Amino acid sequence: MPSSFFNDMLQTLTERSRSLLGLPRGALAGGQLPALAHQLLSRRGEASGVALARSILDTYRAASVEARRAFLLDLAESFGPDPVRLAQAVEAWRQDPDVATVAALSEAAESRRQELIRRLNLAPGGTAALVRMREDLLEMLPEEPRLKVVDADFRHLFSSWFNRGFLVLRPIDWTTPANILEKIIRYEAVHEIRDWNDLRNRLEPTDRRCFAFFHPQLVDEPLIFVEVALTATSPAAIAPLLAAERTPLPAKDATTAVFYSISNTQKGLAGVSFGHFLIKQVAEDLQRELPNLKTFVTLSPVPGFASWLRRERDNPTTLDAETLAGLAALDEPGWHEDPARAEDARRAVLPAAAAYFLRAKGRNGRPLDPVARFHLGNGARLDRLNPLGDVSPKGLRQSHGLMVNYCYDLDDIEANHEAYAEKGVVASARSVQRALPPAVPAREAPAEAP
Repeated sequence: MPSSFFNDMLQTLTERSRSLLGLPRGALAGGQLPALAHQLLSRRGEASGVALARSILDTYRAASVEARRAFLLDLAESFGPDPVRLAQAVEAWRQDPDVATVAALSEAAESRRQELIRRLNLAPGGTAALVRMREDLLEMLPEEPRLKVVDADFRHLFSSWFNRGFLVLRPIDWTTPANILEKIIRYEAVHEIRDWNDLRNRLEPTDRRCFAFFHPQLVDEPLIFVEVALTATSPAAIAPLLAAERTPLPAKDATTAVFYSISNTQKGLAGVSFGHFLIKQVAEDLQRELPNLKTFVTLSPVPGFASWLRRERDNPTTLDAETLAGLAALDEPGWHEDPARAEDARRAVLPAAAAYFLRAKGRNGRPLDPVARFHLGNGARLDRLNPLGDVSPKGLRQSHGLMVNYCYDLDDIEANHEAYAEKGVVASARSVQRALPPAVPAREAPAEAP
């Protein structure tokens, strides 16, 4: 009731302020957005500011793609730091570099965009509208590199607004409101949920759990969610976990919690990481609920493996000749359906996968695979390689069926994280290390292109 009363009061004040400012209800012409933004920054009254912010967001939502692009480009070009004020602050710091002048310089160096975004956030529904605005920006960014400065401001502010202190962890089950369940179906990004029956099979049985992070300003919008299977062993394949006809395991008999799908839902929050908080919080909550759980692992896809292997076979730098020869089994149509050919492929994929995770590095010295970087950066251990773990069309396409287990050993998470963050060390099980093929002598590796 208090929240409803406050929202109604804010709505009334906003409408009155719109009238006083001469702003019509609804959206204006898209070309007026820059002028409205300058007007918003020039005002001091909070009620009038909220009214202007709402008008800007309404107008932006109704604007054409080109009008939105023009507005975002204007933010990049016309809403940076005030050059006169910044020059004065720099000169004051040079004359007297003390705490006060440093603070003044820091304040002057902040772009006017950040204050504009903060004021837009005061409008009803402002946070959700700004997340959608950044989604537009990210789609335009490859063709409009000038927007990088705008994106940097969004990321800076979103990192504060969506930090762990504001996030609420909620369980998702079959009794969760249908509007949220529908979004779980829509946003599932790892293993497609085919229909409501499929969703029910992932939520209702005693050996299934699902958790999501929510933000107070996005009440019915899960930001990220994780699906969990409670099992007796660490699984090597996804199909048995998702099978509709399986027999559920009593939760009290489970010893292993398997994080088999983690999906981010808001494209506008790309680069704002809260997945590591989710896994650790869920692991702690599950262990409190079920003290019999001793092992926490993922069953993860390897989205970059097939493309890397294709490049490696064309231009070998990491794999030896024997391993490369064995990979020919992957070229035969339907190889995964024939037991003999599948075994040949499995024997070839194991050493190639070990090399992919432990030897192939990006320019920053980190593993090439994005899922690996996520889990290793969170302190997990690369625990097992699972050829033929996912023989769905998507799994075959992105990784030749390979899946992996990352283990979250609660006693080792911090040490693993520090070793990875400081030195790029990939914590891995001995079985993964033993699968490594012979190192390629330097003379066999082709010279890099200039």
